[in-house]
This record gives sequence, C-alpha cells and structure tokens, in this order.
Amino acid sequence: MTEADWRGAKPRRLDRASNGSRKVGTSETPIVDRQTARAIAELDLLAVLLDSRWRIPGTPIRFGLDALVGLVPVLGDTATGLISAYIVLRARKCGAGKLLVARMLANVLFDTVLGSVPVLGSIFDVYYKSNNRNIRLLRGHLSRQVAER
Repeated sequence: MTEADWRGAKPRRLDRASNGSRKVGTSETPIVDRQTARAIAELDLLAVLLDSRWRIPGTPIRFGLDALVGLVPVLGDTATGLISAYIVLRARKCGAGKLLVARMLANVLFDTVLGSVPVLGSIFDVYYKSNNRNIRLLRGHLSRQVAER
C-alpha cells in the first residue's frame, strides 16, 4: 500500500516552475516550495493518523487515534488536543495567516471540548475530524495565495 493510498488522496507531482525552482502541485498550478510541501505532507500524515487511519469494515466510516485515545478520561483528549495544537503551530510556520490559525484553533478547541465527554465524545471524534479539516483549510489557503501571485 502506498502512502497516497493510506492517506486516501492522489499523490502530488513535483514539477519545475518557470523560474527553474522545484514546486509541488499539478503541472498547471504549482502550490508551494518543496520544504513547505514536505511539512504539509508530514502534517497530513499526522492528521490522518489522528482522524481517519482505520475504516470500520463494511462501512465508509473512518476513525483514528483521536477516537481511540479519547476513551481514556481527561488524559486522552488532552494529549490529542496538544498534538492538534502542534499541527496548527506548524501550519502557521507554513504560511497560514492569523485568521486561518484562529479558525484552526477553534476547530481543535471544539473537538477537544466535545470529545472529552465520556463515550459520546469518542463517537463525536469519529465524525468530526478537526485535523483533516485543518489540513484542508491550510491547503486551500496556500492555493489561494499562489493564485493571487
């Protein structure tokens, strides 16, 4: 199984930009430089591990460590909340603006608070995937930034 299959996404290609530097994205629209792309790929893998690593057989429902570790009262949701906050901090270093970071932190806070409810919180974590949402928000933000250049 390849990394792209594991993430459930199509792999991105490396292409040369018109100025000769390496860019990541499709051949039509380079998204970001190579270092940022590597950081986003690492964050994406971490988000998938937390939110959607495994699938319940016979259903399209996916879950990750957030739902499993959240079964441990207080410590589980605190730990996954801290890891989610790390994803947001790394997103800031990748170029996320203040407003986007605030939105991402709101997603993390919402997930952590509601996820801390015993048992029901873990069910909530299966359906509300804040880390995957945050990575989508980051990719969209960076794509809009490139389009504006």
